[in-house]
Amino acid sequence: MKRITVFGGSGFLGRRIVLRLAAGGAAVRVAVRHPELASRLKGAAGDGTVELMCADVWDEKSVSRAVRDSSFVINTVGHYVEKSGATFDAVHGQGALHVARQASEAGVRRLIHISGLGADPSSDSPYVKARGIGEALVREAFVDATILRPSVIFGPEDAFFNRLSDMARRAPILPLFGRGLTKLQPVFVNDVAEACASVLAGPETAGKVYELGGPGVYTYADLLRLVVERTGRNRLLLPVPFFIWEGMAALMAFLPNPPLTPDQVKLMNEDNVVEATALTLADLGITSTSVEDILPTYINPDYQGSR
Repeated sequence: MKRITVFGGSGFLGRRIVLRLAAGGAAVRVAVRHPELASRLKGAAGDGTVELMCADVWDEKSVSRAVRDSSFVINTVGHYVEKSGATFDAVHGQGALHVARQASEAGVRRLIHISGLGADPSSDSPYVKARGIGEALVREAFVDATILRPSVIFGPEDAFFNRLSDMARRAPILPLFGRGLTKLQPVFVNDVAEACASVLAGPETAGKVYELGGPGVYTYADLLRLVVERTGRNRLLLPVPFFIWEGMAALMAFLPNPPLTPDQVKLMNEDNVVEATALTLADLGITSTSVEDILPTYINPDYQGSR
């Protein structure tokens, strides 16, 4: 049985990847900073096995131990908000490099690096720039790495729609970023997990980049209306100019855990959709799942929050 090491396997996406691979009979090693947070995965391994291991992408020695004896490695580690020590450069840049370099030195056959749609080393967004730099570092250390760039990932326990739902329940007026016209192409978390399984099963995917989005492109206002409808509320959507958001985010930056950062405002001012010429889920033999099919399974009038 070939071993697959998944870094960040206790996270929202990582858990789905682990469960999908284990259901297919794989031996999955979950490499996380806090293995106790992933303990429930061991009881849901299906036909495979799940092993928990303490590892931190910032600690290259622990990464080396985690990839030892593995045939495949998947790095899902990432975050949208910088914290003390956990900068975008540290996580998406150096952390990604550590995984790629140690996977190469260990003789790992395949590496999947989870990046983000729009990753660009020349971007003025620290998050997008770090994602782009991370991809380049991964390529240098592991030439045949497959890079997956998902759009906003949704599904039960997600951060995106659950947060919008909480807002819709509590506030009579819902603010829009600008006029709410920024375009998004949300992708179902299980489809991203399936993409990982498909990549590992297909040697022709080595060294390629895939952009993962769902079947629909929506404006931010469209998605907010869907959530309002699902929660059974009647809410006013209020356009708020970006310069006001920028000012609020600048003030919030001084808080220990800011609810909004300047970089998040920048991201909400840029479309996040799959390029017309990109390789996609369809090229992996996957039919993408729509927001309308999944949202009713976890956002509804009686919903009390899943996080």
